[in-house]
Amino acid sequence: MQAVVLAAGKGTRLRPLTDDKPKVLVEVNGTPLIEDVFDNLIDAGASELIVVVGYKAEQIIDRYGDAYEGVPITYTHQREQLGLAHAILQAEPHVDGPFMLMLGDNVFRGNLADVTNRQQEDRADAAFLVEEVPYEEASRYGVLDTNEYGEVVEVVEKPDDPPSNLVMTGFYTFTPAIFHACHLVQPSDRGEYELPDAIDLLIQSGRTIDAIRLDGWRIDVGYPEDRDRAEGRLDEGDQSGSEESVENVDGAVVDS
Repeated sequence: MQAVVLAAGKGTRLRPLTDDKPKVLVEVNGTPLIEDVFDNLIDAGASELIVVVGYKAEQIIDRYGDAYEGVPITYTHQREQLGLAHAILQAEPHVDGPFMLMLGDNVFRGNLADVTNRQQEDRADAAFLVEEVPYEEASRYGVLDTNEYGEVVEVVEKPDDPPSNLVMTGFYTFTPAIFHACHLVQPSDRGEYELPDAIDLLIQSGRTIDAIRLDGWRIDVGYPEDRDRAEGRLDEGDQSGSEESVENVDGAVVDS
């Protein structure tokens, strides 16, 4: 299965760490964020890495060239950072079937393969890795509501009244139907093409989307202190779940 990595953001909230490099090249315990993403995707069965680059793209391209650990890399450019749905569309010409999608600024230790396995069962049009957070914190994230079968029936970005305490983690699988939905999305109030809006269009069209609970942990590295927390978790060698598995209130948003 192909894998798309969103790596175009400037990482303004990570300054000064991103003053001279793209966000995904910020190191955690000596390893750039994007390498940790690559390793996770390859472990989950990625046959090709399609990397959406933007800010200081040449640093990423020069560093990794046309392959990582023997897995080919294809680069595509997001010239303007106009949201996740817009970023995904930059990969459309290179995708030829179901694919994985991961944000380039997350450190994951968990059950990604469960999501890809569900996608390959041909029952779902998409599958998301999700996790529970306290209800009082859910409004900070992209929140999911599911039915009795574990299928996603609603996605709401940072709602005032969350329909559940299940939030998106930044790892997904999709069929190419997501591209059509992204083309239909209109800009949000902040002027971006939002991925949750595209997902809602999939749901409204009758597509089946499954939610897989995270068994492990992840940290969205949005601020310098998040990098420090990620290093601490990796130093612990903790591969199990935790009540503090999400450590950035911005959830699955890649900043500009």
